[in-house]
Amino acid sequence: MKHRALSYPKLLAGGFLLMILCGAVLLSLPISSKSGEYTPFLTSLFTATSASCVTGLVLVDTYLHWSVFGQLVILLMIQIGGIGFMTLMTAFSLALHRSISLRERTLLKENFNMPEIGGMVRLTKRILCGTLLIELCGAVILSACLIPSLGVGEGVYTAVFVSISAFCNAGFDLFGRYGAFTSLVPFAGNAVFMLAVSLLILIGGIGFIVWDDVLRHRFRFRKYRLHSKIALCTTALITVVATVLFLVLERDSTGADMPFAKQLLHAFFDSVTPRTAGFNAVEISEMAPASKLLSIFLMMVGGSPGSTAGGLKTVTVAVLLICALSNLRRRSGYNVFGRRLPRDVLDNAVSVLMTYVTVLTVGVTVVCALQTEQSFLDILLECVSALSTVGITAGITRDLLPASQLVLILMMFCGRIGSLSFAMVFMQKQRREIALSPEETVGVG
Repeated sequence: MKHRALSYPKLLAGGFLLMILCGAVLLSLPISSKSGEYTPFLTSLFTATSASCVTGLVLVDTYLHWSVFGQLVILLMIQIGGIGFMTLMTAFSLALHRSISLRERTLLKENFNMPEIGGMVRLTKRILCGTLLIELCGAVILSACLIPSLGVGEGVYTAVFVSISAFCNAGFDLFGRYGAFTSLVPFAGNAVFMLAVSLLILIGGIGFIVWDDVLRHRFRFRKYRLHSKIALCTTALITVVATVLFLVLERDSTGADMPFAKQLLHAFFDSVTPRTAGFNAVEISEMAPASKLLSIFLMMVGGSPGSTAGGLKTVTVAVLLICALSNLRRRSGYNVFGRRLPRDVLDNAVSVLMTYVTVLTVGVTVVCALQTEQSFLDILLECVSALSTVGITAGITRDLLPASQLVLILMMFCGRIGSLSFAMVFMQKQRREIALSPEETVGVG
């Protein structure tokens, strides 16, 4: 029987599944909990999935429940889940001076969503060095904010944990000492802390392809790949518009008693963190319904392809909008920044959208059927948060039935490997058809 190598979607799914199961077993051990007792496997599995899929939804407070060993296991899964296990495997190969095979380079290309296979080893080195440098800089800034209140040892440790979690868009934190599940609420008035976390989230979620362009071409925007141009412009536009909308929507809600400068800071942070980071500086349950809907939209969009973020991705949404506008204007071709988008790009974008919507619809329907006492808006927010690997919660995750929590686990897993890749795991590779069926038009719209 002829041996066939596993496809990238199956290898990706298998790698994450193995990491999740190993993490769940480790977190179940008494050494991982502060109480020294075994943690229920469902809780450990949920936490391991959330960490590996860089989501941030939790059933128990990370600081109050897990020991230092358990926290380090979570941190390791966040780091591997953020940069990808293929990157880690390549790093070990480079450290051992082993040559990188063509198949490994192809897998790296798929992992980073790069258009070409050339220069993958060089890009991997840049990503590893850049990740360590950015996380280190973030840890230094956050340490300066935390050391005065927590001391040197605890302050540095917490800063490193939050820096890695923010860069990988994971949403885990160690601020349970101020109250269970408080996230960044205790630091809501610290502008340096909030801006540092926001920048880490944005840099981690912008995508490694954009990194490569910025490093090679600096500020010469015209020389960037079309992908980078669309990702940067879409990210900037969404951030600015969402900041203004949050500023207006929350002025009489969570921002009622705040000065304008603090309202602006919170509005900016609220526009960044739903892009799959999962931190919150105000209680999500206290936000206006319109703000919750805006957060859901931002979570669905997510970050950029080939990044630590989840969601539909900025470029996917931009491609769909570009194509829709071109069709409405009756223009031939889909043009942007002086370039024309290939037809298969639109096909992939539509496939991603439909798969995402299908998985989300099934997940929301199942959870609604199981949780009849919960509001639809809160369930929708929770499911979108899981599928887009965000971690923002209305506070209902830990109150859900075990069956509903299993649905969220599956949605987090699906969201991290990509809804389209998840579907492709179950699809057989088809041969290209030589004979095409006759063409016939249908009415749409």
